[in-house]
Amino acid sequence: MEANTTDENKAFTAAPETKLHFLDYWRIIRIRKTVILAVFLLVSLTTTVVTFLLPESYSSMVKISIEQDMPDVDPRFVVKPMADPFFIQTEFQRIQSKPVLYKVIEELNLQEQWGAKFKLSGPLSKEKTAEILKNLIRVEQSHNTSLVEIHAYSDNKEEAASIAQKVADVYAAVRMSSRADLKSNAIVALRQQLSLKEQSVTNQLKVVNDLRQKLEISDYEAAGNQPTPTLPQETLRQINTALHEARARSLEASNQYATLTNLTREKLKDAASLQVRDARLADLISQENATEQKLANLRGAGLVGEEYPEVKSMTELLKTIRTQLDGALSGVLIGMKSHMDSAQAAAQFYTQFLETSRKQDLTNYAMTRPYYEAKEDLLRLKIERDNLARTVDNTEVELNTPAKGMVQVIEPAEANPRPVRPNKKLNIGLGLGIGLLIGLGLAFFIEYLDTSVKTIDDVERALQAPVLGVIPQNVGVLIEEGPDSPHAEAYRVLRTNVLFSRKDPKLNSMTIVSGGAGEGKSTTIFNLATVFAQNGQRVLVVDSDLRRPSLHKYLHISNAIGLTNYLMKQNTLEEVIQTSSQPNLDFLPSGRLPSSSLGILSSMQMKELIRDVKRRYDFVFFDSPPIMGVSDASILASEVDMVLQVIQYRRYPQPMTIRAKQMIEKVGGNLLGIVLNNINVSQDENYYYYSGYYYDYYNKGEYTDGEKPGKRPAEKQDGKEAKVEIKSKF
Repeated sequence: MEANTTDENKAFTAAPETKLHFLDYWRIIRIRKTVILAVFLLVSLTTTVVTFLLPESYSSMVKISIEQDMPDVDPRFVVKPMADPFFIQTEFQRIQSKPVLYKVIEELNLQEQWGAKFKLSGPLSKEKTAEILKNLIRVEQSHNTSLVEIHAYSDNKEEAASIAQKVADVYAAVRMSSRADLKSNAIVALRQQLSLKEQSVTNQLKVVNDLRQKLEISDYEAAGNQPTPTLPQETLRQINTALHEARARSLEASNQYATLTNLTREKLKDAASLQVRDARLADLISQENATEQKLANLRGAGLVGEEYPEVKSMTELLKTIRTQLDGALSGVLIGMKSHMDSAQAAAQFYTQFLETSRKQDLTNYAMTRPYYEAKEDLLRLKIERDNLARTVDNTEVELNTPAKGMVQVIEPAEANPRPVRPNKKLNIGLGLGIGLLIGLGLAFFIEYLDTSVKTIDDVERALQAPVLGVIPQNVGVLIEEGPDSPHAEAYRVLRTNVLFSRKDPKLNSMTIVSGGAGEGKSTTIFNLATVFAQNGQRVLVVDSDLRRPSLHKYLHISNAIGLTNYLMKQNTLEEVIQTSSQPNLDFLPSGRLPSSSLGILSSMQMKELIRDVKRRYDFVFFDSPPIMGVSDASILASEVDMVLQVIQYRRYPQPMTIRAKQMIEKVGGNLLGIVLNNINVSQDENYYYYSGYYYDYYNKGEYTDGEKPGKRPAEKQDGKEAKVEIKSKF
């Protein structure tokens, strides 16, 4: 049995927590509807009463157009200001500023008027009047436009219109006056700056002239912004061109000379004939070639020797020609070298000439630099002076140009015949909505603070134990309501679940405990025993709540003799057990408990009683006190076979019920499950499944007209109602 109980507890532990559903919120609303309705009515009625008690207020509105500071005529030389994203908001503050409000107060004579209105001995102070006036004005931007609306409120519609119109007029006048003052002050400051700039230009001009005379700068040089170079630009360009050409000729000559000096005589002769266009050199080369050819022909025939006169003459002629040709080739080399030296000399000359010119220019620039720097400062001062003078002229033109278009009245103020405050429909609607929200919020807050048992899921999740029965509200004693009572079905369901929950058919003794007093355990155990008896089992109900016995009241019998008399061996069991009007149901009252026998339930006599009645009856039910306050309940839970725990709906916090369950398990009690008692089925639809069907069934077809469920007319004997007779069983 312990293994099965462990498995069952694990199953409950593994069950996932349920999430809040819409029906859970609806259940809270139904249960707390009294709180919601009370708060809703209180807030709604208060709002309605306050709304009708508030004084009426009229509103008037003037619509104006506001532009940035620009003249009506836009000259071309006047620079337009850039768009300011904060311009409108800035003007809102200016409209409600003290200069505007003070002017309005003065022109409308509001100090005296409001002083008389508030029944003061004299006029109202200007500061207090301005404070009140500011609270009566509201400035806002017209929807989807750049126009500005000025709203004024007052209990007098004519006064509201005059205030709104006067604020717009005074603001326009203040704006124009402020613009004129700013421009006038700006012109004075600008003229002072212009005078200083003129003096600076005069002083700087004197410095420039002094430097020119000191450095002896000519008119031609003074016309420029830098010293005149030694060489004109065109001459400098020509010299640079000549320098590049001389360097190119020098490089070419050097390359030609180096090439010719490294050649052999034959190659030099060929190269010279190509590079030098000299007729004599060409003639000598031609003569040498012809003479060599003739001499070769003579020697090639083999007919003459070297001493042959013609051979000798040709040989001498060849030597002479070669000597002349060598001289001509040497002349060519000398000419090439001379040409190379000339080109190098020209390149060197141009290079030195340019270097000398540059040094001269640097010297002149260093000497004349103060003059030209002073001249640049003079030019800068003149530009600043001219710009400042142009600004002065533009400002004077703007000042003299009309600018009434900066503030234009689009819609003048008119008296509104209907009050705008209080807005009765809006206030009452808000009161209804806010009252409902506060009521709902308070209901859910109270529900959040309420930690008592509310649903079966709460029980099974917190106690890890199954719910075997759900008992509705207003349940009476079934023995009086009769077997056809609609309440009996809830106990029949409980009886069925108890029978299926017990692990051994031999287990037939039971007690029902609760954590606190008033949770309905006595009624539950008596009605459960009645249902068992109605089913044919022989049942004994023992009132073992010795301190506050109550079961004898259900049967209308005396509690003078009972359990305590048997345990103290004053009476036998047959003498204390009594029968009831319900067949198969016997009852053992508690008897009177002497103060000297408070621990009597833990005696051996009590244990023997439990064993004895278990043999005599099919089921034995023991009523018990609350387990949290009295030890008797713990003793009974440890001695009987089965224990049920009763939890009253929304009565005690969950920690108390959890502690009661732990105490049952601590003493070794066999807890079958939980019984939820006193459920309001009409408010909580979560429990309608358990008992609503039976109410409908019995109400529709089980009773005749004039009869009520659970109440049967008593049988009459000789015209009188018969009384229930309680007899002793033995």
